[in-house]
Amino acid sequence: MNPRSDQLEAFDRLLTIMEELRAKCPWDKKQTMQTLRHLTIEETYELGDAILENDLDEVKKELGDLLLHIVFYAKIGSETNNFDIADVANEICEKLINRHPHIYGDVKVNSEDEVKQNWENIKLKEGKKSVLEGVPNGLPALVKASRIQEKVAGVGFDWEHPEQVFDKVKEELSELQEEINWANNDKIEAEFGDVLFSLVNYARFLNVNPENALELTNKKFIKRFQYLEKKAKKAKKSLKDMTLAEMDVFWEEAKHL
Repeated sequence: MNPRSDQLEAFDRLLTIMEELRAKCPWDKKQTMQTLRHLTIEETYELGDAILENDLDEVKKELGDLLLHIVFYAKIGSETNNFDIADVANEICEKLINRHPHIYGDVKVNSEDEVKQNWENIKLKEGKKSVLEGVPNGLPALVKASRIQEKVAGVGFDWEHPEQVFDKVKEELSELQEEINWANNDKIEAEFGDVLFSLVNYARFLNVNPENALELTNKKFIKRFQYLEKKAKKAKKSLKDMTLAEMDVFWEEAKHL
């Protein structure tokens, strides 16, 4: 059995099904890139959830959903003679080859950081006016902050030591506290943003993905709070009528679970 042959056969099967659906299914025939866009974003978030949960069966399913969307967009593109799935695949192949001269050329690298720096420098040579052009405007703010910092670090605009970044976090916290003390509401939001931005930067030095870290905390909080709700309901109590001390008993139980 040849794994590559099996993979190509499976992909060809998907392309055939996509052609049949586009030709025969009323819903599939009606779709445009614009109508698919929000669904693609939703599928991407579902894949992200599955990865965080380390649910590999679900990861496989969500990857399939995303692959379908890629094939769908390519099919629509082929109908207007703009591009097809071969163009999509070949373009990413060429990009990968061009941006990995240490694999497909004679460039030598000694670390992951050097690979990233080469990547950003090559993109500038390709015609980009700014290293930040590749950061989508529609990204959530936390993800965007992380990508911005990764991009500029790729061209050498970075701190040298983690301690310097942590000092910056403390400095921004101090500036926030000062504006809070002065009740300067116009500047509190800006300083709070600076604190978050510096924390995202520090996360990079700790090899922590801030988006993943926050989402894991969100999930942890949801589980604990739902346990609290469940225990309160079992005790026939309303959360609104419980004291914080009473709720804290159940909260501590949830933490130990």
